[in-house]
Amino acid sequence: MTEPTQDARTPYDVAVLFEQELSALDARQLTSLHEGLDDPVVYHLLLPVEDAAATMATSLGVLGGADLAMPDSQTVGDVDHAIAEAGQESLQRSIDLVVAAGKPDTTARGALTHDDPVSALADLVTRVGAEEAIILTTSHVFSEFFHVDWASRAERKLHVPTLHLIEHESFDAQSAGA
Repeated sequence: MTEPTQDARTPYDVAVLFEQELSALDARQLTSLHEGLDDPVVYHLLLPVEDAAATMATSLGVLGGADLAMPDSQTVGDVDHAIAEAGQESLQRSIDLVVAAGKPDTTARGALTHDDPVSALADLVTRVGAEEAIILTTSHVFSEFFHVDWASRAERKLHVPTLHLIEHESFDAQSAGA
């Protein structure tokens, strides 16, 4: 009888919601959090993208109220396509950085979402059975103060440990409050 040759270790799944394309620093810091694990780590990256029609309607409303006409559906469709394409490119570069920064058995997968980011993260955590969630954002002092930022909302909604990191800042800078 031959023993199975495949790796029988259970992967450690981490759901990662991020606001903008990860930098090499972000990827190194993210993967460094799991260096001591014996099991392979699978990062499930989630990048929200804007809905062009909603964004344009809001912007036009702020700029000119009812005096400005909404662009035609072809223009909105072109913008949606461009946003999705740019988002997919940013997502792929982020995936590549995480894989390069991780251990040899590190895997990263990713998806774009048009949905509410925290709801999409909660769905992802449930779907993949993530052991933890990590949220990488720029600093949002106002929303953080009122606890309506992604991390605060996720902590109330998720039933897994949730860590909030500031994108493009070293751990030392974050701990110093820079």
